[in-house]
Amino acid sequence: MERHTIEPRPGWQQTVEAQGLIYPLTRYPDGSLRPYWDESAYYSFTLPEVEALEEVVEELHGMCLAAAAHIVEHDRFADLGIDDPRLAGLIAEAWRRRDELPSLYGRFDLHYDGTGPAKMLEYNADTPTSLVEAASPQWFWMEDRFPGADQWNSLHERLVEAWRRQAKLLPPGAPLHFAHSAGDELGEDLMTVAYLMETAQQAGLETVAISVEDIGWDRLAGRFVDQRLKFMRACFKLYPWEWLATDRFGPHVLDTLDNGGGTGTTLWIEPAWKMLLSNKALLAILWELYPGHPNLLPAYLDGPRELADAAGYVAKPLLGREGAGVTVHRAGAEPVVRDEPCCYQELAPLPDFDGNHVVLGAWVVEDEAAGLGIRESAGLITDEYARFLPHVIL
Repeated sequence: MERHTIEPRPGWQQTVEAQGLIYPLTRYPDGSLRPYWDESAYYSFTLPEVEALEEVVEELHGMCLAAAAHIVEHDRFADLGIDDPRLAGLIAEAWRRRDELPSLYGRFDLHYDGTGPAKMLEYNADTPTSLVEAASPQWFWMEDRFPGADQWNSLHERLVEAWRRQAKLLPPGAPLHFAHSAGDELGEDLMTVAYLMETAQQAGLETVAISVEDIGWDRLAGRFVDQRLKFMRACFKLYPWEWLATDRFGPHVLDTLDNGGGTGTTLWIEPAWKMLLSNKALLAILWELYPGHPNLLPAYLDGPRELADAAGYVAKPLLGREGAGVTVHRAGAEPVVRDEPCCYQELAPLPDFDGNHVVLGAWVVEDEAAGLGIRESAGLITDEYARFLPHVIL
């Protein structure tokens, strides 16, 4: 793994926008606009390196599924901050019926610098973003800059094939709605949902676009409806389950949940059992089940334990996006146990390449490793000001 500088292509902004990346720039607090898509540098990997990372990702995914089974079988929902027995019961039911429920994708965030084993930082298997840039613009960048080279990137083909395989799990005769939140000012959620809808269309599915805010509730029928007052039988949502299940219409979501048993009215994708994988408590449960595993970092739920005096630690809220609420605590500092439920994970400072702190986003489609996206940040936390850089296999 190496970082290289390179001259950006002329007109790169218009190019990537035409390829689906509608927000190639990020606005900073001082009002300035700086590249989010950053092709002034790129990362290169060897093929054996990528093949080894693929094996790690698929092993981690299998371990996460085993951890989900452990949570359900041992009723450890309280460790995840899930204290509603009804919601816990529905999650458990979704897990047991997971073969009957469509489930598409997820993204591992990995610590890796090319010299040691990759370490799992977290797993977003409910609402992962940065998909479009990983699947499309960086592939076309490679074809422009390194024709004939390769890339860890089979995302588009895998997504289309996943929809095609799982079409039989969708309600027959009903379109698949795709929902995003209109409150997303950047357009990232809209872009991601539009892209996923395109992959579903290429798989032959009938689709309907809608914002979460436009989803209606038909009181007489007791069903969710779209703008045309058509019943929503199945819906892919880029809207976290912890919001969907607890906001104003949360009780209706639970009342009408199609959990693979054919008794509900709305099938949601990703399914409710993905709440088990997108919760930071998963990190502590994995360490409990696989202590000392070379691709895991020590993590606990009750406090930093020995980490405060050893390597240091990061405190991560159980739920959150874009690094929100994450705090860094150096070794030897007075340990802090936060009031809100957190996971305390060993501090593994992100690899530093020329002053840029890098995290690998390794994608899983269904149960297979499918691609890589790389983000850089100025600090140790990958936040909303991170930049996306392309990569190539050389």
